[in-house]
Amino acid sequence: MMKLNWFNHNEKLERRLSLGEYKRSVSWSKYLVSSGAAIKANVQEDHHQSDWSADMSQLFVGNKFASGRHSRVYRGVYKQKDVAIKIVSQPEEDRDLASMLEKQFTSEVVLLFRLQHPNIITLVAACKKPPVFCIITEYLSGGSLRAYLHQQEPYSLPPNLVLKLALDIARGMQYLHSQGILHRDLKSENLLLGENMCVKVADFGISCLESQCGSAKGFTGTYRWMAPEMIKEKKHTKKIDVYSFAIVLWELLTSLTPFDDMTPEQAAFAVCQKNARPPLHDSCPMAFRQLIRRCWSSKPAKRPGFDEIVRILERYTEYVEENPDFLTAYEPDDNSSLFGCDRGCFGPRKTSCGN
Repeated sequence: MMKLNWFNHNEKLERRLSLGEYKRSVSWSKYLVSSGAAIKANVQEDHHQSDWSADMSQLFVGNKFASGRHSRVYRGVYKQKDVAIKIVSQPEEDRDLASMLEKQFTSEVVLLFRLQHPNIITLVAACKKPPVFCIITEYLSGGSLRAYLHQQEPYSLPPNLVLKLALDIARGMQYLHSQGILHRDLKSENLLLGENMCVKVADFGISCLESQCGSAKGFTGTYRWMAPEMIKEKKHTKKIDVYSFAIVLWELLTSLTPFDDMTPEQAAFAVCQKNARPPLHDSCPMAFRQLIRRCWSSKPAKRPGFDEIVRILERYTEYVEENPDFLTAYEPDDNSSLFGCDRGCFGPRKTSCGN
């Protein structure tokens, strides 16, 4: 019987799975008892090839805590470290879908292999043994940002916490874009919480290199967070992730699901045909309101890049350190612009950019 070794405060606690848990896990993980096929990625550093193939004899599969149409995510232990185990199963009856899932799996592993950043999920190992694939990443005990926000409803988060979380996400996305990678499915469900409320960007199944993304024809994203040009299946750039970031920032400020009174298809129609956006309440701090409106502009060219977004949020952080009420008290002057200005353009010492 599979077992899961839990490690908590340096105390080892062994817990056997129930028969029901065991049968459900075996149905997805029965192909993972051997080493599987190696997944290798070439790196230039030190002129050597790194092998990320998982040693399945070191993997203990525990409880499932998330699932998708063709995947399951389990908590587990790999080489005595807490991990998350994403298992993808290819449907035998649909060869085209099976091929697409295999391509997504390979792409996700290759992208994760090259990413190293405090706000990006860390790849531990992977295993490729058709018809089941396995990606092992670090385990983050806080769960998804979506689940955390759901627990807060109907109360919004304190503005200073919103700022902290938003900056973590923006830094992760800034790094991702610096590597020429588009996430393409940025949403609260794909943002995970670790220690000290640190946010990490996860789930790169439909991510791609910007040079290889092409058009959005046939793309399968998530309508409530998707940029208009993606919904219309037009050619897209990094600015699609900026639009999604605006929706996530709105979530942080409201703890609500965007367009929760519509179906995903209705939301997509409203965004494209009516230029609809989730409502910004009057209580939304002006500092965030301005940033959100610019990030979800219908024109990609008008959206700031993540370099600028990080700079803005870092400036907010500086002012919050000086004045904890900055975010709720800030009101822009008629002659000042929040974006692209120096330190004197906003905050307690508000002046126009020319002064």
